[in-house]
Amino acid sequence: MKAYRRRTREFPAFKDIDFKWSEGTGDDFPRLRVRVRDEIVTFGTPGEVKVDVHGVIGGGRHLSPEEVNALVEARGDDVVFFDGRNAYEANIGRFRGAVIPRTETTPDFVSEIESGRYDHLKDKAVITYCTGGVRCEILSTLMKNRGFTEVYQIDGGIVRYTDKYGDRSLWEGSLYVFDNRLRIDFSPEPDVLGQCEHCGDPTNEFHNCADHACRRRILLCGRCSLDDANVRCASPAHGAV
Repeated sequence: MKAYRRRTREFPAFKDIDFKWSEGTGDDFPRLRVRVRDEIVTFGTPGEVKVDVHGVIGGGRHLSPEEVNALVEARGDDVVFFDGRNAYEANIGRFRGAVIPRTETTPDFVSEIESGRYDHLKDKAVITYCTGGVRCEILSTLMKNRGFTEVYQIDGGIVRYTDKYGDRSLWEGSLYVFDNRLRIDFSPEPDVLGQCEHCGDPTNEFHNCADHACRRRILLCGRCSLDDANVRCASPAHGAV
């Protein structure tokens, strides 16, 4: 991985790329896939977002983890965290008091922020956040274009914040990840925010739906996950893989 990083940085466009590291097993990404897309993160607005050599134009101001904490300490309830991930990811971890939009997929964000449900936030300090920060480059721009006046994003996302503070500060619970680990914990005994979808007991364990035609994951406690009948989706609200 270090050799890959060195070679990648030999290309001028990637010399300042921000690599993020976390512990894994070596088998967490079993397949390499390279795809060409109009958008890195598909909000469905490729013509709205503009970029130059410095990145996305007009996005939210980047805050370091220290600046995030300082802003919250200085302005209190005037600061709102806005989750830029799919809603089910927040079931096991989120910033304290965060607004969780009703999203199952990334394109849902546009209709959400245009719905009027968050108009009361337009004059507040809104800190958008996502796993590694990429999605918020776009989300913060879309929010500013729609009248949110003071928008920030966490530089490097949740990963960079928890590198600094773990779950000892404003982050609570575990971090959902889209590989075979399914989550990252930041302490030996993280807060368990999720609930088993069958019995309601606390859990942060996602499981693949037993129906191979289904592409959803289900929150189940250890006891309920032992029953194959439980490892099946009962509704479309569990979140896509």
